[in-house]
Amino acid sequence: MKGSRQFCWSVVKRTLYVSPKTQVDTSTVPSSRDTSVLVSPPQSDEAALYVHWPYCLRRCSYCNFNKYIPRSVSHSAMRECLQKETETLLNLSQVFRITSVFFGGGTPSLAQPATIAAVLETISQHAQLSKGAEVTLEVNPTPAGMSKLKDFVQAGINRLSIGVQSLNDEDLTVLGRDHSSQHALHTISEARRLCPGRVSVDVMFGRPGQSVASWEKELEELLCVCDDHVSLYQLTLERGTQLFKQVERGELTVPGEDITAAMYRSAREVLEKRGYRQYEVSNFARGGAVSEHNLGYWRAQQYIGVGPGAHGRFVPLSAGADQREARTQTLEPDVWMSEVQKSGHATRRRLPLNRLELLEEVLVMGLRMVDGITHQHWEMFSPSDDLHAFFGQPGDVQELQQRGLLILDDRGLRCSWEGLALLDSMLPTLLVQLETHVLRKGQQRNQICPPSQHREGRQAR
Repeated sequence: MKGSRQFCWSVVKRTLYVSPKTQVDTSTVPSSRDTSVLVSPPQSDEAALYVHWPYCLRRCSYCNFNKYIPRSVSHSAMRECLQKETETLLNLSQVFRITSVFFGGGTPSLAQPATIAAVLETISQHAQLSKGAEVTLEVNPTPAGMSKLKDFVQAGINRLSIGVQSLNDEDLTVLGRDHSSQHALHTISEARRLCPGRVSVDVMFGRPGQSVASWEKELEELLCVCDDHVSLYQLTLERGTQLFKQVERGELTVPGEDITAAMYRSAREVLEKRGYRQYEVSNFARGGAVSEHNLGYWRAQQYIGVGPGAHGRFVPLSAGADQREARTQTLEPDVWMSEVQKSGHATRRRLPLNRLELLEEVLVMGLRMVDGITHQHWEMFSPSDDLHAFFGQPGDVQELQQRGLLILDDRGLRCSWEGLALLDSMLPTLLVQLETHVLRKGQQRNQICPPSQHREGRQAR
């Protein structure tokens, strides 16, 4: 899922990511932390669906996503397996309606439009996909990618997310991108012609050698041509990537934290002046052109992940389960296809989420949004304890509120303008208080319930 790329705080990786390198049986895996009871989130008959296309023509110098550079691709085999796994997981989840679809990668614009059409047709055969549902395709702004945009739209795509990253050709070379600034501008223009008001542009800051002044100039240039949605991503040096090694060897230098903080602050101000409303840490929209698919992630709604390495969060109702599971599909495309052909799906790991793990996701995802977490939303996942019970007590979280970084009021829990930029550093404090409260409530429950009766209750479940 594209949206999840932004969620990589080490303190919450155990919750938001299940390591796809670890091979375990797909039977139920017990939680590593016993919080007395395993609970289900509010049942829903709808979900979003993410489809992962794992192939790229080359690997960018900063990238550590699940992607592969193949000698050749069997489009017919990939199409068949994506359809088959989509059907299997839809039947397993028993959702009635798919709210949005996102084709990510990798480079999904390398897929054939017929593959996109086939997956969408499979969805429509097994769930309701309304005509107006948001269907997004990530696009690499190369001439080859641009030439197929019309065919993708005819196949059912109605929103395009373009990975521009930079309008500086030297920076694009350093990043290992296979497009130029002119390619990006032409692709944006064609995308806006085909999907007016539904084109998103990704741009990266904190690049090697970048200054605040050059960043502001580049952003102004981009806003002259882009549509109604902009996503800003700070470059992250991932261990094992080519860029990480170049910086480690001293061949390149990246801006320090103070400079990147100034870049982020400046970008927020520039975008606001241009009429873009920030609605999430990295995302800005005007005219209501928000990403409905990513909003589903941040609101902790169900989503189904299809394709090599895809992640999902849903309740597998047809298997008799009654709680949400974190699911990861097999990473390697060839192995994934073999498992799908054999079993109908290639789920490599399943992790039932207990109450604490579920609330962690609601908290971490929800606070990324400018509007934060409403009391009504929190109550859906925690009907017995409201936000004040968790975060209104004296302690470190209250200190964050006194410093003006966090707001807890009648609307709910959210970051202030200044706090949103510091969310990463605030999360450990919030997660510790959340865990302390949940564990304390679990202990109180155990004290009330006699040991033998409690054991019988768990066996009955």
